[in-house]
Amino acid sequence: MKFINYFLVFCLSAFSSVTFSQDSRPNGVEQLRQFVKTVQSAQGEFAQQQMRSPKPNEPQDKPKLVRQTSGQFIFQRPGKFVWDTQKPYEQKLIADGKQLLMWDKDLNQLTIRSANQALAASPAAILFGESALDAQFELEDGGSKTDLQWVNLQPKVKPGQGDLPYTKIAIGMAAGLPKALELTDGFGSVVLVVFNQMQINPKIEPSRFQFKAPPGAEVLRLN
Repeated sequence: MKFINYFLVFCLSAFSSVTFSQDSRPNGVEQLRQFVKTVQSAQGEFAQQQMRSPKPNEPQDKPKLVRQTSGQFIFQRPGKFVWDTQKPYEQKLIADGKQLLMWDKDLNQLTIRSANQALAASPAAILFGESALDAQFELEDGGSKTDLQWVNLQPKVKPGQGDLPYTKIAIGMAAGLPKALELTDGFGSVVLVVFNQMQINPKIEPSRFQFKAPPGAEVLRLN
């Protein structure tokens, strides 16, 4: 869709400092498989935008921006990550390999869920999970778009099974790294995540994946 391409160009130009060569490059599937195989940990910055198609009474030349967030992330295989939203509000998603912690500073609330709900809570967990991508998805070459080599991911579970709420998933690769993640849900909403300043295989202290709610915070445990 035209409006998706518009926002991909916008996000990549606004949040990424990478320059791309037009030389022959491995396709997206090859790059993504190599990334999953060789990268055991990473950290960097993200910008995430949620958008929808314009309504009939709205300008039709660009999508409607619903929400925009940014922050930092870290991950370590198997199955550990921190998705730290810093703007416009402070929220943290922390997966320690056993459970998923969701901290909302404004609400002073910590929600604890099972780790298998990580994909639904944080789309980037697709890249950071403990399972091989080939075990969860069929990987298809999506060609070149916005100077990225794209991979389309088709879930192997049947529709309605599992906790993945997306009907379309695509990852944009460049120089062996994921640069963008595009997701579409059943209602036509699109989420774009752009990764920047990614550092590969840094040493990460185990304490980074731990979180304790401050005194007086509400703690909810959901199964």
